[in-house]
Parts: sequence; C-alpha cells; structure tokens
Amino acid sequence: MSIKVVFLDRDGVINKEVGYLHKISDFKFINGVFDSCNFFFSLGFKLIVITNQSGIARGIYKEEDFYKVNNWMINKFQEKGISILDVLYCPHGPNEGCECRKPKPGLFLNAKKKYDINMKKSWMIGDKETDIEAANNAGITQTILVRSGHEIDEINTISTFTIDSILNAKNILY
Repeated sequence: MSIKVVFLDRDGVINKEVGYLHKISDFKFINGVFDSCNFFFSLGFKLIVITNQSGIARGIYKEEDFYKVNNWMINKFQEKGISILDVLYCPHGPNEGCECRKPKPGLFLNAKKKYDINMKKSWMIGDKETDIEAANNAGITQTILVRSGHEIDEINTISTFTIDSILNAKNILY
C-alpha cells in the first residue's frame, strides 16, 4: 500500500538559511517547524527531507560534516516525537550533470521507488523554485514555496501556494 509524504527542503524550510550550513552551532530551527511536522503526521503523512548539499562538492565541508548535522537534526525531531522517514541529499555541484540535484527529480524518484509513495497525494515544501520544479518533475503537483529562505519571484512561481514559513503550512495541507 502506498504512502503519502510531505517532502521538505532543509535549509530555509526546516532551519534558517545561512549558506553552506555544516556546523551544529549554526543550525537554528525555523519557528513552528515541529508543530507543523506533528500536524502533518496527524494527517497521516510521512516526512522525507530532500536537500541539495553542493558545499560537499565545492570542498566547503565534508560528507561527515553533513552527516553530523543531519543526525543531530533527526535526534531533535525525535525528541519532539517526530519521525523523519529519510533524508536524501545531493552532494554534487551545479555543473556535474547528476540526476539527483534539484531541479532534476532523481531524489524524489528514488524515494518513490524505495517507499512506494503516492506522489499525487504527497506535498513538497521548499524555499526555491528548483525545489518546486523537482517535485513537479517527479509527479508532485501539490507544492508550497516558503519565504523563509531564498528570495522568490512570487509573480512567476510555479508553486501551488506561497507562504511566509512552514508554520503557515498547517492552514493548507489536508
């Protein structure tokens, strides 16, 4: 039986955007992220984080740094009673031509295959147009763009909804 998922970008959606986050000391959760994720859970959604991490390819930090921050983040969610089903990431740079870097749908398609996800009933919450494009390219049409990360072009966005932060997503998901 297929599951429904809320896919979350990490930087700018779960935590404040700081640019190439790789230290726990720089990780600051966005207000309302735990409440929103608990709400998504109550609606029967699973949670998967989908994130580009080109800082690895650029040599700004190592994969071990990513894992350290990631494991710490997952533990903080668990402390709040929230289970993250998976964290899928692309370690490549923008010019490497991989299939996993958003806006390409590779990470989403891998998740769909691994977990038997119903993409039509799933959502994507991101802070960049490339998050929304990747979701659409993978068959996810229910999308939310948050203003809590990167600057966005609200007039030309392809997202279904645009909101201030993940805290406001509780008013949209059903």
